[in-house]
Amino acid sequence: MSDIKDPIAFELFKNAIFSIADEMAVTICRTTYSGILRDNMDFSTSLSDGDGQVIAQGLTVAMHLGAIQTALASVIRTFEGDIHDGDIFAMNDPFDGGMHLPDIFIFKPIFVDGKRVAFASTTAHQADVGGRVPGSNAADSTEIYQEGLRIPPLKLMERGEPNRTLWSMIEKNVRIPVQVFGDMRAQLAACEIGARQLTELIGQHGAEASAVYMREVTNYTERLTRAAIAELPDGETTFEDWIDDDGVDLGQPIRLFVAVKKRGDEISFDWDGTSPQVRGAINATLSVTRAACFTALKTVLPDDAPNNDGVFRPITVTAPEGTIANVVHPGSCAARALTGFRMLDCAFGALARLIPERSMAASDGGNVGISIGGYTKDREPFIYVDFSCGTWGGRPFADGLEGNSNLFVNMASQSVEVTESEHPIQIPRYELAPNRAGAGKFRGGVPFYRDYRILADDAILQCRSDRQVVRPYGLFGGQAGKPGENFFDPDSKCEKVDSKITREVKRGDVFRYVLPGGGGWGDPLERDPQAVLRDVRNELVSAALAAKEYGVVVDTAAWQVDEAGTEARRAEIRGRRRGDPGDVSWDDDGSPSPFPTVAEVETER
Repeated sequence: MSDIKDPIAFELFKNAIFSIADEMAVTICRTTYSGILRDNMDFSTSLSDGDGQVIAQGLTVAMHLGAIQTALASVIRTFEGDIHDGDIFAMNDPFDGGMHLPDIFIFKPIFVDGKRVAFASTTAHQADVGGRVPGSNAADSTEIYQEGLRIPPLKLMERGEPNRTLWSMIEKNVRIPVQVFGDMRAQLAACEIGARQLTELIGQHGAEASAVYMREVTNYTERLTRAAIAELPDGETTFEDWIDDDGVDLGQPIRLFVAVKKRGDEISFDWDGTSPQVRGAINATLSVTRAACFTALKTVLPDDAPNNDGVFRPITVTAPEGTIANVVHPGSCAARALTGFRMLDCAFGALARLIPERSMAASDGGNVGISIGGYTKDREPFIYVDFSCGTWGGRPFADGLEGNSNLFVNMASQSVEVTESEHPIQIPRYELAPNRAGAGKFRGGVPFYRDYRILADDAILQCRSDRQVVRPYGLFGGQAGKPGENFFDPDSKCEKVDSKITREVKRGDVFRYVLPGGGGWGDPLERDPQAVLRDVRNELVSAALAAKEYGVVVDTAAWQVDEAGTEARRAEIRGRRRGDPGDVSWDDDGSPSPFPTVAEVETER
């Protein structure tokens, strides 16, 4: 029960505190240096109470749900009794509350009348934190020591004065210190904005009432979340998916397995059965695994629950230590987001068996991470970091989106013109790739492809991608999305390369990645023929593929559906089917397994 005496004042306070968190996010956008923050928006902001419970998280990256609380708890644990007005803390250690080294957390404690009442918090993906590969994000690193500068919880500022030792240590260990410091100062500016505005808000309502309101914001969120979970059917279900490989042990698929149990107003996600941690840098911290589960569940619940710690209380997430879902030292984790994206799809697959009317088919499997770094002729360093994702799976009520961010990150696309003006890189092609969406009553999103032409004399290119062997699954008769692909020099030698690479490149080299298509939802033969015609006219699906996968015959001279031909073609396809395709499909023919030798692979491992 709520102990709020003035519900109108509480509602004003609640809306104001979330607006402050969002304004912190806008501050980073407007003051940061790098494209990964300015354009991709790979950062998060939040306000927490004095004990470290997140009260309001800005509308930024879902992957950071729960991560800020974990990182802040590490700071408080390390410095409790030594946290003062004017202190600011920084950290990125994945084994002490962080996620991966490029994500630097910055925390500013907020004091009112000498008492610690809150923290303003930001985390932002830095374009470089050192390590063996420019961008500090390579999938083929094999231990944390190769990945860059590891920062335990430390004071970046102490009682208002900079910790020059820490600033100097960072400066000497990153390739582009001007850019990194500019981005860190954008985080500091956001924390300052948050601290000023929250202090003003507390002044308006009084310290005692504000403490009650902050506590009630999370309690209110918990009640909303529990009520929404209680409306879901009770039950237990499991799902498994497979990552192609880790970029080191090539061709060795990696199992993801989750068991979901829902009882009353609580739900649990258990990742026991998931692969042991791997040599490549795709191992996830438990905070990433938790965020994937939180995101999947929030997606199928009503959207009126705010983003704060109240959401997490009815949700239990467990993963054995030493697995790819809960990495232990000294495992590498720079590219841990890849596994996070795939765990989100895996969680969606489990929820689809519990609540099919609210769950979508597999997305493109998460963003393709690209880093290109080197030196200009003047020996000035450059590093370009970009993350691209663009296809959702088909939904029970609509097609999957294309050209839209994955639910796990809410990222935007970097401007081609700005990229070309800031880096020795040209992007000659950036367009949709037809005939790659998973067919369904509601088809998957259509992917895009992008080319990068190198204009520097030499550089190092790193690519992190997946879903090139194990395709994005379709649901309830929908086909799997087509796999992704990577090429060098696609218009000449067209050299196909692995999904995860680190490679030296020269002037004139062209690298292309093609995203996987989203999985389809429902029987393709139930798709509205007019929707298929529209896709053909928009060059998303060819007329030949429309006939093959949807059974729709399109007269491209008159641009209309041949109704008699369509009826006959669909009857022919139905006659060839081998029975019920089941709830999950991994190919175009309803296969229940992502590859025929999956059991043999597991035995060998």
